[in-house]
Amino acid sequence: MMHASQTRSGGQILVDALKVHGVEMVFCLPGESFLPVIDALAGATAIRTIVTRHEAAAANMAEAYGKLTGRPSVCFVTRGPGASHAAIGVHTAAQDSTPLILFIGQVNSAMRGREAWQEVDYERMFGGMAKWVVEVDRPERLPELVSRAFHVAISGRPGPVVVALPEDVLEAVAQVDDGQAYRRIAACPGGDDLARLAAMLEASERPVVLVGGGGWDARACRDFQHFVEAFDLPVAAAFRRQDILDNHHPNYIGHAGLGPSPKLTQRIRAADLILAVGPRLGETTTSGYTLFEVPRPSQRFVHVHADALELGRIYQADLMINAGMGEFCAAAAALRPRGPAGWRAPAPWSGQVRAARADYLADQVPGPMPGRLDLGAVMTHLRESLPKDAILTNGAGNYAIWVHKFHRYGGFRTQLAPTSGAMGYGLPAAIAAKLLHPGREVICFAGDGCFLMSGQELATAAQHGAGVVVVLVNNGMYGSIRMHQEREYPGRVFATTLQNPDFPALARAYGGLGERVEETAGFPDAFARARAFAAETGKPALLELVIDPEAITPTATLAGLREAALQAGRG
Repeated sequence: MMHASQTRSGGQILVDALKVHGVEMVFCLPGESFLPVIDALAGATAIRTIVTRHEAAAANMAEAYGKLTGRPSVCFVTRGPGASHAAIGVHTAAQDSTPLILFIGQVNSAMRGREAWQEVDYERMFGGMAKWVVEVDRPERLPELVSRAFHVAISGRPGPVVVALPEDVLEAVAQVDDGQAYRRIAACPGGDDLARLAAMLEASERPVVLVGGGGWDARACRDFQHFVEAFDLPVAAAFRRQDILDNHHPNYIGHAGLGPSPKLTQRIRAADLILAVGPRLGETTTSGYTLFEVPRPSQRFVHVHADALELGRIYQADLMINAGMGEFCAAAAALRPRGPAGWRAPAPWSGQVRAARADYLADQVPGPMPGRLDLGAVMTHLRESLPKDAILTNGAGNYAIWVHKFHRYGGFRTQLAPTSGAMGYGLPAAIAAKLLHPGREVICFAGDGCFLMSGQELATAAQHGAGVVVVLVNNGMYGSIRMHQEREYPGRVFATTLQNPDFPALARAYGGLGERVEETAGFPDAFARARAFAAETGKPALLELVIDPEAITPTATLAGLREAALQAGRG
């Protein structure tokens, strides 16, 4: 602890507070509005500063870092335009329940309210998006407010916090003690919650577990697996939460997200008990709120969530448990089935679990697709060749359906994908993952439209030694929008066609490797070269995969969608 007799600038007080809270890496794009912080970071050898080429990328990297570590991540951006660019990371952190603290430079306090240069009222701007927004008014309050920011970001349902830093507050000097490191606060299951849960499970004949949400760590995942194994429960993952239970585990039965297996959807609807552990049960996971009846599902329903305000918000459950994921899973792992006949394994529904697993494995066999390059075959090769701890990232676009459908995620934080559906997320997230885990392989998937929203961050990857491999799926259009366009306005194509650059040449311009792959047979060797280059040089490698535009999803073509729409009288 530093003593009040030591006079420091506000910028130094802030950086010292970050050290107290265990921050090891910050992401930023520098701005003159927080120069005292930049100067203090220059002397903070315990904190690695990653400078990006765009504020959106800095915020996305910080969000991915928060996902990977489970600790509040830190991003610094400048006022006005910088804050606006970084808003995407705040939105993703909010919807993905990721602990993130965004520090924003602010105009001098004496100029507030005059619409000074780049001035923004951040409480109004972020008030509906962040868990808490605050503007620091005096340097003496920095330890207090930074501590509160960390506590708010990590406690209960994790999420983003925004802290505005007026220039004069950072420049002013003060005598103030540092605080203590933050401590996570989380609710625990109530005294009879677990007993009621066990009784409901034992009375069930067709239970299904739906797992997701934020606030997970490796220990919570292990405890969750022990609980699942004790009761031999089938587990489906919520949208883009496929890495909570190792997909190789015999109790994993698939994901309820974009392009789910019809058999899995039918199995969930036919269940007599749903145990939702962690997810908000949002629009995508519930197929537009149609998977379960609103507000009262027909199944007996148990909902476990870290935020009491989320329980009962949409679905009225028979049992609502307000608890952090670690706290719930630790308690659930100690449960053992009893049942009216005192049954042990196999459970009465064990045959259903094996059948559901068989359906999942059958659904992982890709069918044929138009064109010379088969994306399903590419995913099969990756699934067979990548180590289980490889981290796969992606942004938004139809290309991601192949990734989520055909890859098997190897366990906690092998998947980084925004449930907010943000384009441009994959590359920044991959860079953050590689910087945190340099010994693990990190593969970024991106569409041609998605990639160019953050492609400049190849420069960041090269500068900081993040040897990621980018698999860029090029179909020459904004595929997701084109798909909806053909469904609603068949044949009327407008504003969705893309004219792209030479992607491999672009990668080489940043000092990386770039290759174009046009046939399925050429992918394995090209991928081997990309992996070797990234590992040996610490620089990014990019493979452009040219696919037939007709292959809009693993099970649909544009022509088929257009014909179905015309037959339905649209167009």
